[in-house]
Amino acid sequence: MNRRGCLALLGMIVALPAPILGQPPHATRRLGVLSVTAADDAIGQARSTILVEALASQGWKERDNLKIDWRSGGGDRARIAQLADELIALKPDILLAIGTPSVEELRRRTTTIPIVFAVVTDPVSQGFVENLAHPGGNVTGFTDYDGPLAGKWLEMLTQIAPPVRRVLVVYNPATAPFAPLMLRTIEDAARTLRVVVEPAPVHDAASIAALASRKDGAILVLPDFFTMANRGQLLSAIAQARVPAVFWSRTFVDEGGLMSYSTDSAEQLRRAAGYIDRILRGAQAADLPVQNPTKFELTINLRTAKALGVTLSAGLLAIANDVIE
Repeated sequence: MNRRGCLALLGMIVALPAPILGQPPHATRRLGVLSVTAADDAIGQARSTILVEALASQGWKERDNLKIDWRSGGGDRARIAQLADELIALKPDILLAIGTPSVEELRRRTTTIPIVFAVVTDPVSQGFVENLAHPGGNVTGFTDYDGPLAGKWLEMLTQIAPPVRRVLVVYNPATAPFAPLMLRTIEDAARTLRVVVEPAPVHDAASIAALASRKDGAILVLPDFFTMANRGQLLSAIAQARVPAVFWSRTFVDEGGLMSYSTDSAEQLRRAAGYIDRILRGAQAADLPVQNPTKFELTINLRTAKALGVTLSAGLLAIANDVIE
């Protein structure tokens, strides 16, 4: 080939769009995963399995064309920050942040590595993205909350006999910065439902244990990695108080809680795998809209209801996705 032909060929290569020039799916890429749950926790193990299977369905397989670096904080904020440093140092092609603290720590450390998140509440107010339709920057993903959800939790508690008149809203202010947004929704619903709502912040084992003495109503536990990490203590305190409670994850109900109305975190991870695939093939995180949840599930534990001596309305039982008997 003469010099003119070589120059023409070079010009054609330079003009190719980035996704074509980027590494094809068979070339090994690196994904860093930072989760707030512990690696040996049942939730963490289940999420890992779901993610690996979802990525494989997109053509990305561990020990083949994808290396996954797993890091799990176990509900420890300082540990999560340390693990974020570790992941950034590995220079991954892309990051997956599971839970709000994971997003916060990773985005503080990089504005260039794409970050896909899942199981995150209100990313706009927390400053993770500019808006849902056009996130901008290097962060996008899938939320675990939409506006009416908090009101739905409160409504469920009013469908119990004997009637509930007072509801304690449990959360950790230090780890749930989105709690004021949910509290406003709950308070608005409370006026319609004629229920008294009282914030009940918790921050350590002692404040959780103190809930056992609150026998004058019901309990609503807000989404929070702190409440998930300490769910054993929470469930124990609520059982001692012998009051009905509603939770944001069915994990609490599987472990003895009364009922939950939650988004499907497994579905969020599957959708996140789709975004990871698109970004690895050349898409920009800034161009992928943040998406709110589309699947919800109501889970009820009738064994717990019997132990508490409460009756749930027939209408609530009729719409439950899963009833534990």
